[in-house]
Amino acid sequence: MAGPADGRLAAVRATMERARIDALVLRPSPDFRFLGGGDGPFLVVTGDAVTETDEPAWSLPKGARRVAVDPEMRVRELFGLTIEAELVPASSVLEPLRLRKEPYEVEAIGRAVAAAEGVLLQALELSWFGASERAMAGRLRSLSLESGCEEVVSLGVAAGEHTALPAHVPGERVINPGDALTVSICGRWDGYCAEVARVFAVAEPPEDFEAMYSVVLAAHRAGLSALLPDAPVAGLARAVGDMIDGSGYGRFAAAHVGRGVGLGPDEGPRPGEGLLMATGMTFCLEPAIYVPGLFGARVADVVACTGEGPVVLGASPHALHVLDR
Repeated sequence: MAGPADGRLAAVRATMERARIDALVLRPSPDFRFLGGGDGPFLVVTGDAVTETDEPAWSLPKGARRVAVDPEMRVRELFGLTIEAELVPASSVLEPLRLRKEPYEVEAIGRAVAAAEGVLLQALELSWFGASERAMAGRLRSLSLESGCEEVVSLGVAAGEHTALPAHVPGERVINPGDALTVSICGRWDGYCAEVARVFAVAEPPEDFEAMYSVVLAAHRAGLSALLPDAPVAGLARAVGDMIDGSGYGRFAAAHVGRGVGLGPDEGPRPGEGLLMATGMTFCLEPAIYVPGLFGARVADVVACTGEGPVVLGASPHALHVLDR
């Protein structure tokens, strides 16, 4: 990758100076990629140098008193720094700077979304009847890697009553006619992350499922309308929650409605933070309803906040797709 832009590096150094941080030490991670890290294994940023090195301790300023380290650094790597400086998370410096994406980054995230949607489109042609959740997740993983996915962060395949479990891991449950299905793909393409989740039915949807799913889609539209510049991020969760509460499904609503995506699959802005939406922020909007023992539904799209309003970076429809095989 190319080195960081002068403006980006200047902003990082200004933040370091305000926080009285003498150096950043990063290993391969979203923060590492944000500052143009290449082969690594470490990137060290000081007031006057950017160094990729095998021995980060040698690149630290003498007498450094406060050093920001990558949250993904291992314990042995931290001990390897052999310094007595105070260690703080590098995310305190870099995460605020990563909130607003440059136009080329939004385009890159859009390409990642298109790749994830392409995998789901191929998935519609697979044979689902009689296969297990685990087997179908394995097929989706293969399709993702064939599409150029650099890292499959997570894959979700939940059938029937398992669609009501928010953290379900695909297992040996066989997919049968009459099942609802929730399928999701989260991965990294060309350095940037995207997640797409869609809802299917096998042969025919369960009784009352379509009514519940229509509420999820209405909640998605409500959340989308709240993704505006200068609007509170917390307002997004309120918009989604109010829509689901008004439908009578309030007690079954998911605890969260989304998070930021970019170089990482889970970054700011987050609805629980006291932030305002701003142009350049990219957010994975993912409202969901989970009715225990019956079924659930979750839709996920990556949305860019722009001066003209929210822009969904994908193109795949939300209409309930009924699988015929």
